[in-house]
Amino acid sequence: MYIMNHKSLFKSQIGKDAIMDNYNQLLAKCSVPYEELFLDTHYGKTYVITSGEPSSPPLILLHGSGSNSSMWIRDIERYSKHYRVFAVDIPGDPGKSEEKQYSLSGQAYSEWMDDVLHALQLDKVSFIGISLGAWMAINFAVKHPKKVEKIVLISASGIGPQKISFLFKAMPFLLLGEKGRDKVSRIVYSNQTIPKEAADNVKIIARHFHFRTESVPIFTDSELSSLTMPILLIAGEKDVMLDSRKTIDRLSRLLPDANVKLLPDHGHVIINQTKHILPFLFNGY
Repeated sequence: MYIMNHKSLFKSQIGKDAIMDNYNQLLAKCSVPYEELFLDTHYGKTYVITSGEPSSPPLILLHGSGSNSSMWIRDIERYSKHYRVFAVDIPGDPGKSEEKQYSLSGQAYSEWMDDVLHALQLDKVSFIGISLGAWMAINFAVKHPKKVEKIVLISASGIGPQKISFLFKAMPFLLLGEKGRDKVSRIVYSNQTIPKEAADNVKIIARHFHFRTESVPIFTDSELSSLTMPILLIAGEKDVMLDSRKTIDRLSRLLPDANVKLLPDHGHVIINQTKHILPFLFNGY
């Protein structure tokens, strides 16, 4: 296995404690019963928030880069009415899983996800992933198609090109401290109103966490074309990090049966989409 980062992903122990304290505060606001699990995998401990009836169909939620499963708290409440929900912290991100950050170019993350399913005793699951989490879902589905029921991709990385221009636009603001980070957040969210607790969580992580610097690999035509399970792709037309139109065009060309939705007023971070996602999960279209 190839480890991208040998040092702590957190800028300090105090910073890590601040992120974890906020994580726990957000988790305490979950209005439905849940369990916290720590699973053993070949890639270290993996933290999972699980909710819903054990007999319900399994649904795995994968957060984006530089985030953790606290982003799903409100969605867990909705999905757990119909599914056994597993919100999984990805290793190498600011959550409660293994701190080691593995290369996206190797087999680590597909093997890790296979370990997660094995530990949970799940043979076949549906995925909802956002950004890097969407990439993780595709990456696993390409290698283990028989273990994937359906996939929901939100602002998916790995299909269309990243917008390099965003980095140059963001860098000057990031040098301005708190106000600069606020400006970058507004750009990423396309000035949409987001819950204060979510905005505060983003700020705390940005202040104390070393973000991934590795480029996200683009899937080949043959890899994407091999996917036969129902797929829903949701993208924001004002995404400053990914080229949403090229993402949708490419997926539609390679997988003409895929469901695609381009949201005109949304940016990279897209929330409150259960009205589109639940019907797809129920019916596959």
